[in-house]
Amino acid sequence: MSKHKERTTRSTDGGKSTIPVVLVVDDESDILELLELTLVRMGLDVERAMTVSDARHLLDSRHFDLCLTDMRLPDGEGLELVRHIVDHCTGLPVAVITAYGTTENAVAALKAGAFDYLAKPVSLEQLRSLVKSALHLLPLQAKTTAGSGNGKRVLLGESPPMQQLRAMIEKLARSQAPIYISGESGSGKELAARSIHENSARRDKPFIPVNCGAIPENLMESEFFGYRKGAFTGADTERDGFFQAADGGTLFLDEVADLPLIMQVKLLRVIQEKRVRKIGSAQEENVDVRIISATHQKLSECVENGKFRQDLYYRLNVIELKMPALREISEDIPLIANSILARLCQASGRSGCSLSPAALAALAHYAFPGNVRELENILERTLALCPDAEIERDGLQLAAVKEVSPDAPALPPAASGDGLPLQDYLDQLEKESIIEVLKKTKYNRTAAARLLGITVRSMRYRMERLGLNDDGND
Repeated sequence: MSKHKERTTRSTDGGKSTIPVVLVVDDESDILELLELTLVRMGLDVERAMTVSDARHLLDSRHFDLCLTDMRLPDGEGLELVRHIVDHCTGLPVAVITAYGTTENAVAALKAGAFDYLAKPVSLEQLRSLVKSALHLLPLQAKTTAGSGNGKRVLLGESPPMQQLRAMIEKLARSQAPIYISGESGSGKELAARSIHENSARRDKPFIPVNCGAIPENLMESEFFGYRKGAFTGADTERDGFFQAADGGTLFLDEVADLPLIMQVKLLRVIQEKRVRKIGSAQEENVDVRIISATHQKLSECVENGKFRQDLYYRLNVIELKMPALREISEDIPLIANSILARLCQASGRSGCSLSPAALAALAHYAFPGNVRELENILERTLALCPDAEIERDGLQLAAVKEVSPDAPALPPAASGDGLPLQDYLDQLEKESIIEVLKKTKYNRTAAARLLGITVRSMRYRMERLGLNDDGND
């Protein structure tokens, strides 16, 4: 491809400023006029093309910051142009314009690498929002692992699966396509979703995580879409829902398979129309939200069993991101464990401690049915019970759990010596530790939490989960 020229204009102080240039491809003159007028009013420069061949010639001869293309053109499909841009114009976002109701074309374009899509008749408000997002993308060379160097949790690991995962996240961050993240419980699905958001054009807008399985069914509609004052008994004020809260940003629907069927219908309509109506309101309002969903269940099986709508499945699962299980990246376990340990020590105010080589080897050969979340729980429990600066293998209390070699297949949770399942055994150890410390502190939660090296909030949560009262009894 020939070297692109970049259009510039002189600023009043004699310097040089760049005007973003948009290529608009459509064979209908009235739509071209509408799009060009809107874009020029946004301070952008516009080039026109009415065929795929003309568009390709322009793309190969100069620089563009965004391309908008119709799906149906006289000499081909807009999908051809999307593929050409993905293959030859690295970093150039392209959005497609589809006929009303032809969502299959939109999904096909997103899978091919399109940034986003617009449905005819084109909403100028949605057009402006799309253009602003596309022009707000980080340059490829400026991409970094989400949160690196600023204290945020990051996806660690140098194994081939983790390198592929980060490369995929970087690619997905430059798209508006809905993403479905699959993987076992505790494998870091929310962390991956945050990483996509923080590297995307939406990074300055909210990231709203929602656990779909934790919302009572009778409250779902009001929680997702909001309500007007007086819409129902107890609605004393107007309230926004998750979609309004995430406007301009990302809505992460965790455990999406737990949504009831009636809510799935309403969610599908919002995704397709990009509009929501509050309970008690006669008016719909535009929302600009990117949907990322996840579940530990196999969503395809939920569709087969009639628990999940097939049409919603295809809208959410435009692109799938699979999280590797921790046992599949065993070579990364020492790096991840040391990072978690350092964070836990800092949070508890404990001076730095480390894992002995034998302890690291034991962790690297452990099956981890609970993945990274289980690793974090093991290290948090170890810090509470082990005062040593260097944690040995015995301090991890892994003896009751069968270990596996790095090449062994995944194993189910093993039973302890007392015949308890793994989670019950770990809960028993945790309960005994909490009761012992509560007795030592005369049931002062704050003091007990300090001794255990956890926050009071974490202490309260663990006691509730384990069914403990303030006196330490069940």
